[in-house]
Amino acid sequence: MKKLISLLMAAFMLMSLFAGCSNKSAETNNNTQSNEPKVLRIWSFTDEVKTMAVAFQGKHPDIKVEYTMIPMTNGEYQTKIKSALQAGEGPDVIALEASFVREFIESDYLEDLSDLLPLAQQLKTYQFTIDMATHDGIVKAFSYQATPGAYFYRRSLAKKYFGTDDPEKIQEIVGDMKKFEQAAKVIKEKSKGNTYMVASIGDFTNLFFANRQQPWVVDGKLVIDPKVDELFEVAKSFRQNGYEAQANQWQEGWFAGMNDSLVDAKGNPKQVFSYILPTWGLPYVLMPNSAPKEVKVEGSDKTKTVGKNTAGDWACINGPMPYQWGGTWVAAVKGTKNLDLAKEFVKFVALDEENLKNWALGTYTNEYLKKIDPTIGDKLSQGPGDFVSSQKVVEEIASQFDNAETSKFLAGQNSYKSFAEAAPNISLKLLQGTDDAIQRALNDPLNNYAAGKATKEQALKQFKEAVKNALPELIVE
Repeated sequence: MKKLISLLMAAFMLMSLFAGCSNKSAETNNNTQSNEPKVLRIWSFTDEVKTMAVAFQGKHPDIKVEYTMIPMTNGEYQTKIKSALQAGEGPDVIALEASFVREFIESDYLEDLSDLLPLAQQLKTYQFTIDMATHDGIVKAFSYQATPGAYFYRRSLAKKYFGTDDPEKIQEIVGDMKKFEQAAKVIKEKSKGNTYMVASIGDFTNLFFANRQQPWVVDGKLVIDPKVDELFEVAKSFRQNGYEAQANQWQEGWFAGMNDSLVDAKGNPKQVFSYILPTWGLPYVLMPNSAPKEVKVEGSDKTKTVGKNTAGDWACINGPMPYQWGGTWVAAVKGTKNLDLAKEFVKFVALDEENLKNWALGTYTNEYLKKIDPTIGDKLSQGPGDFVSSQKVVEEIASQFDNAETSKFLAGQNSYKSFAEAAPNISLKLLQGTDDAIQRALNDPLNNYAAGKATKEQALKQFKEAVKNALPELIVE
């Protein structure tokens, strides 16, 4: 019996020894795992969010950010996101552009971020940026930008055709669409057709979309607001009367009007009086394209300089109608295992006062970011001037742009203060997830009507057919 007890005691001691070793091994493994950085996976269509991600990593060195950039070309970004989310293989955070953010907000793809609203209220986040990301009372994303629209015009041409370049007086001249059209007529007549009011009728479509009284879809049925009919008529007038350069937005001819390198089919020089662009249009579109360009001489390896530097010859006003254009929202993907971390990133990007100031003032230079991550290369950076989503931050920093490059470009005018006046008046409550598809369906019919290739009835029929093809579940009468 004693021998049996001794054997049992020995076995027990041996088991305890192994158990102790096993516990120590598990503890060692746990420690090893805890020393590994947490991984935050972010997908975006823009390097802007990558800049934010690097800055975020600087504040959280214990976190590893895996950033994936996917172009928006032909809807590639949206398609890849949907495929990944449907397969349960999505990232933790996604960036959403204004043209398709509503589609995702109205889906079941995103986490509820309503608990971050108190932070938004403290920062006086512009309500329209919150409305854009709210569905059925639930907030699913936040934006670091507010993008009220503006109207930029050439000062020298204003003096030439209207006798003044004073922003207040020009605002009176173009204060609504009737005045805007009349001003276009004056410019054409006085310039003998050598100066256009706008480069493209596409420049003012957003104004009409933004000022509709009804949404595109009511009770599952397509609704064509009277503003759409007005758009058709104004577009035709501008095309038929030669008030627009007939350039395609975002293509060479459209940009050419910004630096006076625009010519007609016979090589005659032409000018563009104004561009209708939002906040980001100033630092990212107008300023970079206002300088002369080097182009190849046809049939030769040589280059020549075309255009001139128009910096300092621009002014900024509200224009004919209030509108909003663009913006980027960040959201946490539903079901992410890193929800707390994803929320921390959203908070940092859109609801952190220090970060928003850094973003607006151009603190995130390439040198700054390289100190955090030396592998980013020489191009990643954020210059000053982007208009942020916090009214509190805007009010605190607006005066710092009095002598900024953006203000010098506008002959001393502080555009940040102009945007600050416009932003509280923006409303996005009519926006729906189907808006982008419907508005894209309007492009060809609108151009056909403007060019005289279709009657109004034919153009509307073409529009409705395009909507049916894009959104077969919609009732279109």
